[in-house]
Amino acid sequence: MIAMSVAALLSIAGPSLSERPPSLEGFHPLAGHLLEQLAGILAERNGFFAFESALHVFPGAPSAVSFDVAQWNASELWRSEYHGLAEDCFFFAEDVFGGQFCVFKGAICSFDSETGEKELIAPTIDDWAKSILENYRVLTGHPLARDWQLRNGPLPPFKRLAPKMPFVCGGSFTLDNLYLADSVEAMRFRGYLATQIRDLPEGGKIQLRIVP
Repeated sequence: MIAMSVAALLSIAGPSLSERPPSLEGFHPLAGHLLEQLAGILAERNGFFAFESALHVFPGAPSAVSFDVAQWNASELWRSEYHGLAEDCFFFAEDVFGGQFCVFKGAICSFDSETGEKELIAPTIDDWAKSILENYRVLTGHPLARDWQLRNGPLPPFKRLAPKMPFVCGGSFTLDNLYLADSVEAMRFRGYLATQIRDLPEGGKIQLRIVP
């Protein structure tokens, strides 16, 4: 039987992102006992968008409109750019800015993609769903996702909104500071940024890499 908050979240979510049955084989070392709970969500809805695409839950099987969890957690896609900051994490969802939700040390955490910092959200998938429902404006970035799409149209597949000036560098949470970014390239850049922040000596400066 599906948990109450998960059922409530699925009731407002979009359709499945993959028609194939989910497979999470091989991820137990990272996700532990929470893998079964996540599998329960994906068995009901194999990946989905919610809150006007602000929340993105990755499917457990190949999809034409989304990376699946196996692809998204592959080291070579983007997480190797974090040089250890993304170790021991199993990423399964993201907000509109590419901030990640992951299983880390037996609990559900947020993963700040600009710094690599992790923050505990909930002990179970159902508690995570409850937190999302109660605090979706902050946890998914829904207000800016909605306003950006009213101005520019729906978010395309494989895209997220990224700040022109990173939030950690003082960039504002405003439409004027956002652009439509390739989700992988945005994560790779943020890994580069997070590594600099981690290794920054006192009084040091961050160097932003500009790619034409």
